Amino acid sequence: MKDIMGMMKAASEMKGKMEAMQAELAELVVEGRSGGGMVTVSLSGKGDLKGVKIDPSLFREDDVDVLEDLIIAAHGDAKAKSEAEMQRRMSEMTAGLPIPPGMKFPF
Repeated sequence: MKDIMGMMKAASEMKGKMEAMQAELAELVVEGRSGGGMVTVSLSGKGDLKGVKIDPSLFREDDVDVLEDLIIAAHGDAKAKSEAEMQRRMSEMTAGLPIPPGMKFPF
């Protein structure tokens, strides 16, 4: 019975930590870059687009396709950074807990 109570307490603490981490992630802003920094995309920790910066030299009619590709690449870079940061924070929070390999948080 003591182990169950300990697990319940740990689960309750984990819930509080996860809620705090989600609030932190909502405030986090990560930047993704492409084209050697000519295009920068900012995303929140939850993946919401916060901003796009484009070097003015890319504003030419014949480079529209290139610009579109650079925006997509910068967004992908920012999204990967955001996901990596979330995984890092989750692994810190769950350190020492017997969680099966491959299980991802939040559920």
